[in-house]
Amino acid sequence: MAEKFNFPVDDPSQDQLTWENVSRAEIPGPQEEDELWRKKLLKLCYLKEEQKRLKLRKEKLQQLQAEQYVPPKEEVPFPVPQAVLVFQGQTKVGKEVRETVISNLQIHYPLPESSALVSFEDPKVAASLLQHQEHFILLEECRLRVPIHPVELPVPASIKVLTWLCSQKVLVVGLPTDRDLSEEQLLDKLEIFFGRPSNGGGEVTTRELLPGAAVLGFADDKVIQNLIQTCCFKVPLGSQEVPLRVFPYVDGKIQEMEISPCPVPNSVLVLNIPDILDGPDLEDTLEIHFQKPSQGGGEVEALTFVAPGKRSLALFTHEST
Repeated sequence: MAEKFNFPVDDPSQDQLTWENVSRAEIPGPQEEDELWRKKLLKLCYLKEEQKRLKLRKEKLQQLQAEQYVPPKEEVPFPVPQAVLVFQGQTKVGKEVRETVISNLQIHYPLPESSALVSFEDPKVAASLLQHQEHFILLEECRLRVPIHPVELPVPASIKVLTWLCSQKVLVVGLPTDRDLSEEQLLDKLEIFFGRPSNGGGEVTTRELLPGAAVLGFADDKVIQNLIQTCCFKVPLGSQEVPLRVFPYVDGKIQEMEISPCPVPNSVLVLNIPDILDGPDLEDTLEIHFQKPSQGGGEVEALTFVAPGKRSLALFTHEST
């Protein structure tokens, strides 16, 4: 083709295969052959322009992808450590208590109306009472027959957590534990330092204090990248300058949770107790009754009574607390 056609161009270093050059090109030979070759050249021009357009589009998409990159999320399953939970007498009272709340090795267990939760020092006492589905309680001159049930808490057996690198937050570690600043003052100092552009920071949007660390959120993603790249900082905190390190923050969300019932060996739940005495008097009477070995009882560690028309939450905590 290069020998056959003459393209009229002013600058030989420029690309010769353009729409304008093809339309002005001198093609020797018959008229029919001229038109045929000109059409082929125009088609080549079109394909070349399309290739350029696609290349630019590809580069633009790659740039967009780099700017909006979200790190992959990973599912992390892990078992929940087992712990013995006990009731020590703490409750929350309300008219509507619908569900169990679990957090920090504490379980708020819903108690229905006209019920009593009794915990004994010796689990054998509770086990002995539970051998019978019903129990007789002497109140004033009445002999009440009430159902008695075991206490089972819904406890997470395993949790699957979805984790990912958060592009809006960083983790600042190395905070001293023996500091003379309050939590609010410490967060203020961190926000001031990392809010300065001269320190590589920017506008702080969120802040949260953890044991020995802090989580800071920023409005600009570029600030996060700069801080992580720098990593090491000396930050004035009160009367001392503390070396701190900045790392990417890993966020997470519970994806799945497997719940299994956990029996409380030293507690029983007594139901259908009539309101024949005032609340405090009835609670005292019940405690005296369940203290008596002759009634199948023993040393009572904690007891709470829920009156008719009320709802309550019993707080079960780790045995060591």
